[in-house]
Amino acid sequence: MRDQATRPKSRTVAQLNGRYHRPALRMFMFVVIAHWAEHLVQAYQIWVMGMPRPQARGVLGQFFPWLITSEWLHYGFAIVMLIGLFLLLPGFTGKARMWWVLALGLQFWHHIEHLLLLIQAQAGANLFGAAAPTSIAQLIMPRVELHLFYNSVVFIPMVVAMYLHLRPLPAGETAACDCADRRDLVTAGASTPTPA
Repeated sequence: MRDQATRPKSRTVAQLNGRYHRPALRMFMFVVIAHWAEHLVQAYQIWVMGMPRPQARGVLGQFFPWLITSEWLHYGFAIVMLIGLFLLLPGFTGKARMWWVLALGLQFWHHIEHLLLLIQAQAGANLFGAAAPTSIAQLIMPRVELHLFYNSVVFIPMVVAMYLHLRPLPAGETAACDCADRRDLVTAGASTPTPA
């Protein structure tokens, strides 16, 4: 039985981490992968096509250039990621939970960096005397590369967590959802034994 510390507090969160956990994870991953695609297209535009960085705007930025220059878009995605990781956390147990918490912690820092950028953009005053809003980690790594790094270090533990989560649970572990593939449960010997 799940202890009080991991039990979802509201009915909506309980349902999201119970019967709707698998579709919620799929929807969340769709958003994450779409965001990844934007960053990868932007990197391709810079390093393969030779576009100047200000013109390398990913896919959406080609049609809506103001989106890419808006810190609200970047902060909005960072907060959506943070909320998604937090809301889906109660559905994870064991090692999968450990990896999901790691992704959550890393995304929290990523969110702080975007909050700093947003505050600078809104205030019209940049940190460290920079010409544009600058995050702390941008002092050692350019923004495009930094965001590829941040997205990687959040995405990798998320994928590990989901891989472990979709596998049968070890004996003694229970989950509020039924995300683990039933066929895996049978092949892992978790089904009721057949009479000899």
